[in-house]
Amino acid sequence: MASVRSPLSPHLTIYRWQITMVLSILHRATGVFMSIGLLLLTCWLLSLASGQQAYDNLAVYMHSWYGKAILIAFTFSLYLHLCNGIRHLFWDVGLGFQIPTFHKSGYAVVIATLLLTGVTWFAGGMI
Repeated sequence: MASVRSPLSPHLTIYRWQITMVLSILHRATGVFMSIGLLLLTCWLLSLASGQQAYDNLAVYMHSWYGKAILIAFTFSLYLHLCNGIRHLFWDVGLGFQIPTFHKSGYAVVIATLLLTGVTWFAGGMI
């Protein structure tokens, strides 16, 4: 008796990557990363409430290269989630469902996220 192979379900190696697919995945990933970032925010608030010594101990880590990298990634996550959420609000009212608009709004989300992150860190004098 010959075995019958069932067809493969579509998966990431079959699909051609598009901006909408990447943003969908990033939207979920940034949601998870923001949850982790909120733990850092909680640590920062606790260190503020615990006094100067506790704050200074945490500040050593936050001012290091890896601390800044985590904070920049957290800022990027906040802005990407915000901009993509605004894009979804337009979809909720029935706007932007044409294929060219899908792509344009996707690239607009990426550009806006990068600009907002850059303005926050460079214009804010944090780097």
